[in-house]
Amino acid sequence: MKIVITDLDQERTTEEQAVADATGAQLVREQALTEEEVIAAAQGADALVVQYAPITRAVLEALPTVRAVGRYGVGVDTVDVKAATALGVAVCNVPDYGTEDVSDHAVALAASLSRGIVELDRSLRAGTYSLAPVKPLHRMSTRTFGVIGLGRIGSATARKARALGFTVHGSDPMIAPGTTTADGIAVRTLEEVLAGSDVLSVHVPLTEQTHHLLNAGTIAQMRPGSLLINTSRGGVVDTAAVVDALETGHLRGAGLDVFETEPLPADSPLRQCPTAVLTPHASWYSEESETELKRRVVENLVEVLAGRTPRNILNPEVLPGGSGG
Repeated sequence: MKIVITDLDQERTTEEQAVADATGAQLVREQALTEEEVIAAAQGADALVVQYAPITRAVLEALPTVRAVGRYGVGVDTVDVKAATALGVAVCNVPDYGTEDVSDHAVALAASLSRGIVELDRSLRAGTYSLAPVKPLHRMSTRTFGVIGLGRIGSATARKARALGFTVHGSDPMIAPGTTTADGIAVRTLEEVLAGSDVLSVHVPLTEQTHHLLNAGTIAQMRPGSLLINTSRGGVVDTAAVVDALETGHLRGAGLDVFETEPLPADSPLRQCPTAVLTPHASWYSEESETELKRRVVENLVEVLAGRTPRNILNPEVLPGGSGG
């Protein structure tokens, strides 16, 4: 049983190796970033663990021994799930490992921007001992916090924002507007959440439907002087539109942990926006979440290769009997 890590931007593979050793699997680490590199590196593999490498139909067809693909994380936008399903390859992710961590980060960005923390720090270091750079500030209890996407992470973010005193509402295409979630979050239409939020936090996967969900048109529907938080996927937000809204002041600030191109290019105009708080795709991380992610991604693959149903699988129909986990 051979498992190939196609690419990984971290040094250690202690957790992955421990799972492999316990099951007698051979674990091979590569750093393949293109289709051609993945095909060359993964010959004879029974399963792949992928971070950013493209797992396309061409890759899967060139690797006929591969029976399962595991993605480090929640999103699988670099994996052709449809092609994998057609070829009988299981696709697994770890959808809940970072729920607490990402929602913590989203709320931390929102709170930091709401209180002007970063701007005050920068101005103080520059010699300005004044509140002027951030006036006016408002109590969180007078502000409305909107959440787009009320899945695991969005719901956790909504609960935490409410605990800080925000009035919270949200939108989700799978939940009818006018209803209330089990956590007591009022569900509105997307347009209502855009127009009625002082802080807007985005928690949706990157798909054809959500690409540039926040664009010039939808940002224009947001309240003047509102804050935008994105800890989901960079492609959900149109960078140029955000930069323009920050420069005109339509957006008072933006807290961005993910970007359309990662790492964030040195010449990105976001770097020149003083009211943007930028973090390097860090919201997923804590020592606890990292350990859990690395262990579970390999555990899923081992289960598939052993003929069992893994804890997390996106296309259970490829398994014997077609049963889900």
